[in-house]
Amino acid sequence: MTAVYTITDELRTKFKDPFGTLIQGSFDKTMSAMKDLVDKEKPPQIISVGDVVSRNLHDHNINPQLTIIDNKSLRNQKRPETVSVEKTVHVNNPEATITKEAIFAIKEALDQNEHTHIVVEGEEDLLTLIAVLYAREGAVVVYGQPHSGIVVVKVTPEKKVQAQDFLKAMKPFEKLNRKKTV
Repeated sequence: MTAVYTITDELRTKFKDPFGTLIQGSFDKTMSAMKDLVDKEKPPQIISVGDVVSRNLHDHNINPQLTIIDNKSLRNQKRPETVSVEKTVHVNNPEATITKEAIFAIKEALDQNEHTHIVVEGEEDLLTLIAVLYAREGAVVVYGQPHSGIVVVKVTPEKKVQAQDFLKAMKPFEKLNRKKTV
């Protein structure tokens, strides 16, 4: 597994700020606002990143084309998501990194017209950047903001540049789990 990026301490602080519009409130309030947004704007794609937000979208009949989860909530293991999808892909993406495997899976899923579920072994949070980078213009990427609500990122050329800038600011990471040679 080859990691392409790893987060720096400086960026870790920046990532605590919402990357899009924060919708605060309970699950019902945030999902109602999300449903209104989808009905009004009819985005060409909806992508969810995170277990709780993905489950709530499905529970409120807002079905993302792509769901990226790690079967954890606030770093605690949880019961795997059970939703009907056309395709499930498993990838490795260790905490604080973005791997080539995860990038490829997201790009491929967004190119397909299938309801895809990417299950991450590791952590999915940073994959929001990859989803924004490869989603169609006008798409919506949604992720949870712990103890606050949800963040909605409308994919625009400016958001794509911002995602690229974050990636450029991350440390390049060559290989994980290198084998020692004698």
